[in-house]
Amino acid sequence: MELNSNQIREIIPHRYPMQLVDKITDFEPGVWAEGIKCVSVNESFFQGHFPEEHVMPGVLIVEALAQCGAVAILSSDEFKGKIAFFGGIKNARFRKQVKPGDVLELRCEITERRGPLGFGKGVAKVDGKVACQAEISFAIGAGKDE
Repeated sequence: MELNSNQIREIIPHRYPMQLVDKITDFEPGVWAEGIKCVSVNESFFQGHFPEEHVMPGVLIVEALAQCGAVAILSSDEFKGKIAFFGGIKNARFRKQVKPGDVLELRCEITERRGPLGFGKGVAKVDGKVACQAEISFAIGAGKDE
């Protein structure tokens, strides 16, 4: 099942310039999600990172993975309408630079849940090669209508 950027915004609160997932290509609610980020030379972060040699900041790659995971967890019936807050990052590794023109392939799998707390593993690839992998943690908070 695919989700376009408008459908993603119905699930997570991120908006330009911080919505870092353009499309969800497939997902299983509450379990995993896969998506893409089409990296453009016009991204605002390239103005300072780095003006002469554009490289997507690693922390934003991890944020894109977290947003992909947020779509997975918040699309489950149990957490619809809630917000997922980033709790932490462990074992982040950056193996390939992400540059303008790249399509960042994202996958985040929810590995454990304890009440409103959860953990996931994410992998970001470019052209099938690992650019980043990380473990993330999150907390589910009240939604805007609560």
